[in-house]
Amino acid sequence: MAIEYLGLSGIKGPLVVLENVKNASYDEIVEFTLDNDPKKKLGRIIELYEDKAVIQVFEGSENMSLLNTHTKLTGKPMSINLSLDILGRTFNAIGKPIDGLGPITSEVTKDVNGMPLNPVKREYPRNYIRTGISAIDGLTTLIRGQKLPIFSGNGMPHNELAAQIVKQASLGNEEDDKDLVIVFGAMGVNHDVADFFRKTFEESGVLDHVVMFLNLANDPVVERLITPRVALTTAEYLAFEKNKQVLCILTDMTSFCEALREVSSSKGEIPSRKGYPGYLYSELATIYERAGIADGSTGSVTQLPILTMPNDDITHPIPDLTGYITEGQIVLDRVLNGQSIYPPINVLPSLSRLMKDGIGAGFTREDHQDVANQLFAAYAKVGDARALASVIGEDELSPTDKQYLQFGKAFEKYFIGQGLEENRTIEETLDLGWKLLHILSKSELDRIDTAILNKYYDKYKADFDLR
Repeated sequence: MAIEYLGLSGIKGPLVVLENVKNASYDEIVEFTLDNDPKKKLGRIIELYEDKAVIQVFEGSENMSLLNTHTKLTGKPMSINLSLDILGRTFNAIGKPIDGLGPITSEVTKDVNGMPLNPVKREYPRNYIRTGISAIDGLTTLIRGQKLPIFSGNGMPHNELAAQIVKQASLGNEEDDKDLVIVFGAMGVNHDVADFFRKTFEESGVLDHVVMFLNLANDPVVERLITPRVALTTAEYLAFEKNKQVLCILTDMTSFCEALREVSSSKGEIPSRKGYPGYLYSELATIYERAGIADGSTGSVTQLPILTMPNDDITHPIPDLTGYITEGQIVLDRVLNGQSIYPPINVLPSLSRLMKDGIGAGFTREDHQDVANQLFAAYAKVGDARALASVIGEDELSPTDKQYLQFGKAFEKYFIGQGLEENRTIEETLDLGWKLLHILSKSELDRIDTAILNKYYDKYKADFDLR
C-alpha cells in the first residue's frame, strides 16, 4: 500500500531526507508532488537509517522546499515498460520517450535493477560479432556475450567509433542480422554529440533496430546512475525474452562514475581512491556482469562500454577496475590519433580474452588465430626497431629491422587505419593481414602453423606503397 508524507526534513543537492518513515525499502521509488505543480518528480531511496530515508531525486531538487512537498512511497522499485515497439525509439535516462512519437504500448514491466544471471545457467560465449573494423575484428575480436570496453581519452574519436560500430555491426550473414539489435545508452553527453548519434543512425538506415537512452549534460546528475541499468534491462528483455542478439553500447562510463562520486560526496561518505566511493568496484560489477548468454535462450547480451581515461591514465580507478571485471579492452592511442590514423587503436595493450573461442574454422576462418598472433608479434618488434633507429639511425639498421620499420608504417596506415564509411568483411581483414606479412621475410613468420603457412602464403603478395 502506498504511503504519503507531507514535508521534508532536509534537502542537499540532488538528495532529500525524509523522517518518520515506516515500511520503506532500499531502491524503492518515491513520487514527489509540489504545491500548485501538477507535474510529479521521481526519486529513489538510496539509504535507510532507523526512521530516516535518504532519497535521490531524478529530476533534481529545484523548486522543492521543506514545507510544500508531498512524498509518496510507491512500494515498488524503479521499473520500465517494454515491448518490441521500443525498437527505433529514443528515450531519456529513466525510460520516458523524448522523440515525440508518443508513449510505448507496454507488454511487460521490468525492474531496472535486474536479476543476476545464475553462473550455472550461463553458456560459454562462442560466435563473434563483426564490426567491420580490422583492428577489432582481426586482433581483438568481439564475441557474443562478452563485455569488451573501449578505453579512450578526451578529444579522441570514440563517439565516431561507436557510431561506426552501430552502423556496421553484423552477425556474419543477412539471415542472422535480422535478430541483431543495438541498445545505445549515453550518459552526460552534449547536445551536439546526441544530435550526431541521432542523425548518423537515421541517415545510415539502422535506426529501426536501435534503442537509444540519452542523458544529456544539462540533465540531472543522478539520472546518469540509472541510465545504464535502464539500458541493460531493455537489453536483457530483448535477448532473453525475444531471443535477439543484443549489442549494448554504453558511453561514457566515466560520467557514470563521476556522478556516483558526486552523490557519494553529498551523502558525506568517506572517499576512497581519487575521491570515488569504496563501492565503485561493486557498482561497476553490477553493470558489467549483466552480459552473457543464458541457458535456454538463443539470445545474448554483449556489452561494449566506452570510458574516457582522465589524463589518459590507464591506472586511474575507472579503467583499472573496469579491466578487472571485463574480458579485455580496446585502447585508443593519442599518438596514432595525432598522426590522423582512424580508428587510433593501439593493438599492443588491447586484447580480447574470449577471442580464441569464437574465431577459427566454423566461425571466421581457419587461419584467423595464426594471422592475429603473427601480426601482433611483428608489430611488437616494430617498437624495438623504432627504438633502435632513434639511437643509431635508420641507415645503420639491419635489413630485417628495416623490414619491420616498413611493416610498421604499412600496418598502421592500411590495417589499423580505415575510413569512417569503410566496412570490411572478416575475409578482407585476414587477406589484408597476409599481404602485410609479405613485407617480412618468410623465415620471420614463426607464429603461424606450417600447414596454414603453406596453404595461404603464396596466395597473396604485398601491394602497398611503402614510401
